[in-house]
Formats: sequence, C-alpha cells, structure tokens
Amino acid sequence: MKDDILYHFALGTGTHNLPALFGDVKFVCVGGSPSRMKTFITYIGEELGIGSPCSDYPNICAGTDRYAMYKAGPVLSVSHGMGIPSIAIMLHELIKLLYYSKCSNVTILRIGTSGGVGLAPGSVVITKQSVDATFKPQLEQVILGKSVFRNTDLDEKLVEDLMECARELDEFNTVVGNTMCTLDFYEGQARLDGAICTYTEKEKQQYLMSAYQAGVRNIEMESSVFAAMCNISGIKGAVVCVTLLNRLEGDQITTPHDVLKEYQTRPQKLVGYWIKKHLGKK
Repeated sequence: MKDDILYHFALGTGTHNLPALFGDVKFVCVGGSPSRMKTFITYIGEELGIGSPCSDYPNICAGTDRYAMYKAGPVLSVSHGMGIPSIAIMLHELIKLLYYSKCSNVTILRIGTSGGVGLAPGSVVITKQSVDATFKPQLEQVILGKSVFRNTDLDEKLVEDLMECARELDEFNTVVGNTMCTLDFYEGQARLDGAICTYTEKEKQQYLMSAYQAGVRNIEMESSVFAAMCNISGIKGAVVCVTLLNRLEGDQITTPHDVLKEYQTRPQKLVGYWIKKHLGKK
C-alpha cells in the first residue's frame, strides 16, 4: 500500500508522521476502558517524573470514538473495548502503528479486571497461559472458512519479572496462574444471572472447580487473542488483571464502588513499578 489508514485510530501513514509521534515508545499498556487508560497515563507520567496529576494528556485518537490513546514519554496507553473482536481490531492497528513508527524492543501489557476463581477479591493474577472455555491453551480462529489454532502462552521471563516486582511491592496478593478467556460475560462464564440460563448451580460449581483444577485463577474476555497476536508478531506481552470477586462464591459484584476503584489501581501499580524498574528509576 502506498498509504495505510489506521481507520479505528483515526491515524495514517499518509496523514501523520508516525515515527516522530511514536518512535520513542517502549511500553504499551492496554485496557478495556478509555477512562481507566487516561487514569493510567496520568499515573505513569507522574511516576516517571514527566507529568503531574494536573497534566493534560490529549486523546491522540480524538478523531474516532472507537478507541482512546494517550502518551507520556516512552509509554503509550490505549483502550481496547470489551471482548476478543474489539481488542483484535485494536491490536492489528497497534502492531502496524509500532512498525510504521520504527519502534524497537516494545513490550505490551494488558491491565484490567476479571472474575477470580478461588481467589479473594482484590487479588492480582499475572497470566501464565490464556486458556479457552475447555481449558486448552489455544485460540481458535476461523480464517478463510477454516479453523486455525494459535498458541496462547505468554512470555515466561516477563511473567517472572512481574512476579518479582509484586514481591518487592508487597502491597496485595499476587499470583501466577492460567486465565480463562471466554466469548461472553454470562453463559460463557457459567453465570446464573444472565437473561438466559440452561444449567444449575451444581453444574456451574462443577465447571468452575474443573477450571480451578486446570490451573485457572481468573476469567476475562481478551487474553487469548492478545497472547496469540503477541506471539505471532514477536512482541513480548503480559496480562495483569485484578479480581473483582470470587466466582466460586457468587456471580454479581457487590463490593462498594470505592473499594472496586482501589482494586483497579493494583494492576496499574504493579505494571508501573515494572516500567520504572526497567527504566532504572527504582
């Protein structure tokens, strides 16, 4: 292509000087919510000494309402929406953006929320493998009418480094475990409180216990395609999510809002600590 339009970012090779805008990026943090990613860039900017709580970080993707993107020094913060299709679209354009910007040695980290399996609410899970709803470490994608299976392991060294940072922080319970990635928030995650439910409490518990025995410690909806695309692209990636509830004890989130808000800062703190350590600021 003469020009490549990154449509969902409202950016393009013919309209923007991408190396000038993004060439210094070394860390990309992605998460579902635009407001959470704005909070993260404000936090990391202050932590790196290049901003303050009052600093304004404009949305680089203001020309679209699909995703939001913010930048502070070598850190890019991007929202990805909810579910595999949404994050996959974002990652295609993000990977192209990094390529066109001539970035090197980039690490992408997904920070988010999840449902815990056998863990107290507020625990942080660093994903070892993303598994599907049958507990297999794979992403099945239909391409040209045929099923293609892709590996969903995550970078072992990065997992170890993040866990070491968690020990050094020593602020909240952090574990390494498998993350189950589902196609749905309700039936796909064995909830009983959706509009449609065709199974019993007993069947739900049996399924979740099987997941626990397979090493699953949390459930979310983006990690499989994230891991697969990082692997195919040769980019180091990690998934760090906080648990908002223990699914063995219920389906609905009843924790007070202020407590949930603090929980959501935990992946940001851990990833922020890792970035500072990586940059020699610790």
